[in-house]
Amino acid sequence: MAGSDLPHTALAIVIMGVSGCGKSTVAAMLAAALGCSFVEADDYHSQANKAKMSKGIPLTDTDRAPWLESLRDAIRERLDRGEDTAVSCSALQLKYREILREGDSNYKAGCYGTCRVKFVCLEASAEVIADRVRKRANEAGHFMPASLVQSQLDLLKIDENEGITVVDATLRPETIVKATIAQYKEELASTASLMA
Repeated sequence: MAGSDLPHTALAIVIMGVSGCGKSTVAAMLAAALGCSFVEADDYHSQANKAKMSKGIPLTDTDRAPWLESLRDAIRERLDRGEDTAVSCSALQLKYREILREGDSNYKAGCYGTCRVKFVCLEASAEVIADRVRKRANEAGHFMPASLVQSQLDLLKIDENEGITVVDATLRPETIVKATIAQYKEELASTASLMA
């Protein structure tokens, strides 16, 4: 895993992937390890979006737009203050990630290497993901049903030019967090004092 040439100016690291891949767990652990804020994308969904998903109805781009824009604004607020942040968001398609990248007020479309919004995608088989989603729904009553997992897997598209790090979601969360910090340590404001 390689970082980029950015100085210690703060990053937003978006832990992305389909529902049930472990992104909330990893992003929360990353935030704790870095001592930075954690933005949970589910908290930014409208009640209407949550109700739609809980009925097994996939969201449309129209449903997603205000949600992604509010996440972008939360990212921008933190980056503009020079704060690192860990974000949990599905970010399944390039057009959704582009909205989040706009959280970096200096971002120019397609200039992924210099963007301060980075993505780490957690991937696992459809069977592993569906099992996790079923367990979560039974234990915690999460709004996302296992019936929507395939629609999310169908939407997930990554362009290799984006420089997204893809990680096996069946690895221990601690291992993923450690690798992510190592990848971006020279760019994270949270680790700047450790490097001195």
